[in-house]
Amino acid sequence: MFVLLGIATLLAALLTFNSGAAISLAALWRVGGRFTRSWSAATQAKVLFALRSVPAALAILLVSLFLLPAYLAYEPRTTTESVSFKLALLALISSIGIGLALFRGFAAWRATRRLTKNWLAHGEPISLKGIDVAAYFVEHPFPIIAIVGVFRPRLFIARRVLDALTDGEIVAAAAHERGHLIARDNLKRGLLRACRDALLIIPCGRSLDLAWAEAAETAADEYAAQAGRAVPLDLAAALVKIARMIPEGARPTMPAGAFLVDDYGGVMERVRRLVRLTEVRLPERKDARTKLSSWAFASLLIMGLATLATNARVLMAAHSAIERIIYLLT
Repeated sequence: MFVLLGIATLLAALLTFNSGAAISLAALWRVGGRFTRSWSAATQAKVLFALRSVPAALAILLVSLFLLPAYLAYEPRTTTESVSFKLALLALISSIGIGLALFRGFAAWRATRRLTKNWLAHGEPISLKGIDVAAYFVEHPFPIIAIVGVFRPRLFIARRVLDALTDGEIVAAAAHERGHLIARDNLKRGLLRACRDALLIIPCGRSLDLAWAEAAETAADEYAAQAGRAVPLDLAAALVKIARMIPEGARPTMPAGAFLVDDYGGVMERVRRLVRLTEVRLPERKDARTKLSSWAFASLLIMGLATLATNARVLMAAHSAIERIIYLLT
């Protein structure tokens, strides 16, 4: 019973922490999101990604660093407590959410791998200015131009797109895709999918996912616009041309890729933003400094939590919290 009770309690706590934090941060964005409209799209995308990923990360850290050690250290191996129906139900929901996240992540990886393998077999290597990853053009009914993959990203572009765009438009489109590469948006997209699926019964993160996707596209547009005054107009022209090539009702089949255009909706708003970018001077992106600051903050946070997790009083308090959870769910 000791092992079963521990597993059920930790799973229930994981779901509770994750759900509570996710709901709170989603509500925070709903109330305060309008105050971020003056921020750059890159900053908005980072904030939105943090709002979606931090709840799951903190829930895992709290359970693994505090509740698990506290349970192992202070719960009697011959406990007489049992797994109640409520506790079992929460643990089951948590397990289903985690399982669904793992399954969909594996399914997306498998589908992406299969399509990538097919495109590599039938594609031809090309060299594009501004792209330092392997690039290929392929015969495809959908006007794809997309960065695919996380650890070994590749750029795929349909021949019809290559034929339709001018040299300047191709350079602008490649700069947009490089923006996705720099931001590691494919990795973030996969992590957001896992965070969403883990919250099986709480769909509040969907609006944040959509907001992040929009901000990530705009951020990549802004990144491309830094290459020169003519780039935003070239990118806008490329968006319009590609959007017009999309067959009615068609959507790209790659589940893990950053597409320049995946449907016609939203294209005109992006075009208007790109035109406005020709009238303003964008600040230079300081990717190295930003990444260093982010990693430093994350490292300090983990070190601080790990230090607290070695404190006997903290662990005893965590075990008391476990006892209260079990009592309330009895």
